[in-house]
Amino acid sequence: MMGHDIELYESLALWVGLAVLFFFIGMAIQDVLKKGQVPLFGRVFVWIVLFAGCAGFIAKGVIQFFYETQGLG
Repeated sequence: MMGHDIELYESLALWVGLAVLFFFIGMAIQDVLKKGQVPLFGRVFVWIVLFAGCAGFIAKGVIQFFYETQGLG
């Protein structure tokens, strides 16, 4: 295998691993909210904060991608 192929596989594994990690974090939060009998307002607030964190992380990746492809990074 060439070095470029290995970098591609490592990058793909990183992003898939992070997606799986976010999924499991969401499932754990859902379980805690159900067992803690959190009111609807609290649940909505928790999910908004979780989504905002994920969206910020994704936005950072997209911005970094465009920054690097333009030859600035």
